[in-house]
Amino acid sequence: MRARQLEVFIAVMRAGTVTAAARMLNISQPALSQILLHAEDELGFTLFERVKGRLRPTPEALEIFPDAERLSAGLDGLRRKTTDLRLGRTGLVRVAASPPPAMAILPRAFTAFRALHPDILLRSHSAPIAAIVDMLRAGDASLGVALDDRLPPDIEAEVLGNIGFACLLPEGHALRDKAELTLADLAGEELISYRGNTRPADELAHAARAQGVTLSPSLEIDVSISAVGFVQAGLGIGLVDALLPWHQFAGLAAMPLAGGPEFPIALLTSRTRALSRADEMMRDEIRAACAAVLGDHRAKA
Repeated sequence: MRARQLEVFIAVMRAGTVTAAARMLNISQPALSQILLHAEDELGFTLFERVKGRLRPTPEALEIFPDAERLSAGLDGLRRKTTDLRLGRTGLVRVAASPPPAMAILPRAFTAFRALHPDILLRSHSAPIAAIVDMLRAGDASLGVALDDRLPPDIEAEVLGNIGFACLLPEGHALRDKAELTLADLAGEELISYRGNTRPADELAHAARAQGVTLSPSLEIDVSISAVGFVQAGLGIGLVDALLPWHQFAGLAAMPLAGGPEFPIALLTSRTRALSRADEMMRDEIRAACAAVLGDHRAKA
């Protein structure tokens, strides 16, 4: 029994007459009768008998009716799901991000996305760049956001903007009286900054050489957020990305690094995996959120 025949059979079973069933399905009575006859021909048995102007279901019709209703409900659910997928109203969106964009960009992007698509499940992963690449390759994440665009050829990096560095100063530090800091101001200070062979560390080292300054962190970190506790404890000045919302943390002051380098904020996708409609809509929200965050940074500068 085909889907249309199934629909007509159920309508007649529920309505009891051809006229009422045709009205339910918004088709003509002759068309409905023709579909019903084709269904009976293909099944090889009669579904209804005419009794005083009404259609009385045969024992065979009564036997298959419960299964027909279950099948029809499944088809209706499939239609709704395919419609929702086409319109981006259902599904799962998985985003992997390094901690700075995870804290500064994704909350804004997720808030805007959730307001428009409340039924879509969101999943956020905070991870270093190497793990983000692995997740994109495996399909464990559809989108990535990181502070690096130097990636393998199978990963596409769309640069959304650039961000500079900030200096995190503990309470009572003498440099807190300055309006801004330069790399020269940091020479000789106890520094808390990125370990070698990372994008931020490379950018800082290159800028320091160009300015004739020697930078040698006494405490190396993998992710910028880990500098907070060390700065609060008075172990040194944190030299970290300016993207993370440092004003949220007590016991330290965040000052921009003037004349320092910048590095990219990149939106990452796998070149070998297609994005769903929901993924594409989240990508648009991440772009908008990044533009808004960078706009806020420029306004404060």
